[in-house]
Amino acid sequence: MLSFEKAQEIINREIESLVINREPVELYKPVKYILSIGGKRIRPALVLMACNLFSDTITHAIKPALAIEIFHNFTLLHDDIMDNSVLRRNRPTVHEKWNQNVAILSGDVMSILSYRFIGDCSAEILPDILDLFTTTALEVCEGQQYDMNYESRNDITGDDYIKMITLKTSVLIAASLKLGAMIGGASHTDSDFMYEFGKNLGIAFQIRDDLLDVYGNTEKFGKKIGTDIIANKKTYLILKALEEADDESGKILRKLISTKNIDPEEKITTITGILNRLGIREIAELESKEYYNKALRAFDLVTVNSKQKKSLKDFVKQLMEREK
Repeated sequence: MLSFEKAQEIINREIESLVINREPVELYKPVKYILSIGGKRIRPALVLMACNLFSDTITHAIKPALAIEIFHNFTLLHDDIMDNSVLRRNRPTVHEKWNQNVAILSGDVMSILSYRFIGDCSAEILPDILDLFTTTALEVCEGQQYDMNYESRNDITGDDYIKMITLKTSVLIAASLKLGAMIGGASHTDSDFMYEFGKNLGIAFQIRDDLLDVYGNTEKFGKKIGTDIIANKKTYLILKALEEADDESGKILRKLISTKNIDPEEKITTITGILNRLGIREIAELESKEYYNKALRAFDLVTVNSKQKKSLKDFVKQLMEREK
């Protein structure tokens, strides 16, 4: 069975050799740039791995997998504009390297290119593939809008957050797995189970990321701890803390997450202390584990033998067991 590392290698090689023979070059240079600066390639690799569960041949899944990666990077490019981010994977963001207008237009062309690549499927399944991809694209945009809406609202709950990350993050993981399964010849039932597998994994992974931002090992996690706290992001941990806090702790927490002019280390220390007192780490870990187990139950229902499932199951386990 195809390992994640092998699938990742295939995707990286395809991206490196990608040629877009169109002009003006100023429109397409940022596309090549954003695709070339790295990334884990998790989503397109999942397309190939899911296809390989049902088919010995994955060649016909490569271009659709690239479509997923191009679309994902399009969303990152526009996210960077909305977030005023100056770096992406330790390199200048497109709007910093060029300008905002170039970034918007190049992002637009990436979304269109993704449809060109997703259309490289057999005519028999293409209508279903396009329906899945279009629905997912709409949901990702809806999730981003919810995320923006939540920035200015003070009544957001943990359940609201789950709804938002389901749309913004997990549906693309779910679609990647279902897409690969469909291309590999899976039944409708198995394809739906693969989607549920991915959707619940995506939620589990995001809550896990929220945990790692506060409790992670900087060297192993790959980024500085507490960046979400400094940025006043309403993560699952913060929202659960607001639900669980007494009046005094809630007042302090609300003040801290609405204030920027405060020493970052003091802010991280104070908020982490509140989270610890309320047992939020344990609550979030349990929630993440529940979604992970729900994902595995869906995967267990897929009618492929356990030996074939091993590579994919090992990979998602590795993601869930990242160092804190």
